[in-house]
Amino acid sequence: MRDGDRSSPKAGRLSIVRSLWYRSRSEAHDAEAGRSITIPIEGTAPLQQVLRRLAMALLLLALTTFLVWVDRAGYQDNSDGAVDLLDAAYYSTVTLSTTGYGDITPVSDSARLTNILVITPLRVLFLIILVGTTLEVLTERTRQQVRVHRWRSRTRDHVVVVGYGTKGRHAVETLLGQGVAKDRIVVVDAQRKAVEAAGSDGLVSVLGDASRTDTLRKAELPSAAQVIIAPQRDDTATLVTLTARQLNRRATIVAAVREDENVPLLKQSGATTVITSSSSAGRLLGVSMTSSHAASTLESLMANGSRLEMVERPVTKEEVGQSPRGCSDLVVAVVRRKQVLDYTHPEAAQLQAGDRVIAIRRSSFRG
Repeated sequence: MRDGDRSSPKAGRLSIVRSLWYRSRSEAHDAEAGRSITIPIEGTAPLQQVLRRLAMALLLLALTTFLVWVDRAGYQDNSDGAVDLLDAAYYSTVTLSTTGYGDITPVSDSARLTNILVITPLRVLFLIILVGTTLEVLTERTRQQVRVHRWRSRTRDHVVVVGYGTKGRHAVETLLGQGVAKDRIVVVDAQRKAVEAAGSDGLVSVLGDASRTDTLRKAELPSAAQVIIAPQRDDTATLVTLTARQLNRRATIVAAVREDENVPLLKQSGATTVITSSSSAGRLLGVSMTSSHAASTLESLMANGSRLEMVERPVTKEEVGQSPRGCSDLVVAVVRRKQVLDYTHPEAAQLQAGDRVIAIRRSSFRG
């Protein structure tokens, strides 16, 4: 008991030191991440906020000038004795800014009472506006760190999109068309212009090399549910896929490559699905030569806003035991135990509980 009593305070001190170390490490990570993570801010832009505060300050200055000019007989100008509109504006400026040269002074009781009850509160409000604008600029980095820390603590099961070029943007548009919220999408790109474009589109974005572990950690990839990899080069896609799979063993990783010969390499690197852009475009060109209507139908199935869409959904209770042809949607394939069966396959003649169907249905997109 005595040994336990002596070791307990020591263990407690070690626990406190360990918690403080983890906290300081987390804060340092937030500070470093705040410089590369862009989080969209709801509300007015910073320039609009400054202009709005400037307009408020000018309004207070104009109001004070009007009050002084109306009661100009109660003020004395030590230079010429009279107070005109320019003198009233001058007095208001030096008074609200607390400069107070003393060359124009209130001498009547009404003027002094106005200074006590009206102009002094206006002076305080004027200073609050100026100081608030200054603090707004000085504390922006701190607020950014707080936003990053809050975002990191709440982000789970999201979608990470690597590359915000043509492929990445269309992938995001498709996700949004399928009902995925913007706050569940994180964009990673090494180009600042792409990151800024993603931020302008209302997406959280991370600037950095996606083949590096620390960059993907900033995007909270270890807790992501899906990863879309769409860089410009196939070798970059391979490196990113390897890094992403090491950080997250359970996520669905979809990668895009240009050449068919790189598909096996991407799958060995951990990609769940690999899309070949060049061969897909070539097939669509070939179909267009034989049937332009079939090509346009295929293209419309992949485009947002079209009347038809291709989806994968679970089989309903009412559909269990029925033929795929009996479903309300046009079923083209059945997914059973990770095996894809087309609708003509004998094993897919009767739907089972737990099956998923790939079907064509009327689009629900309202973008």
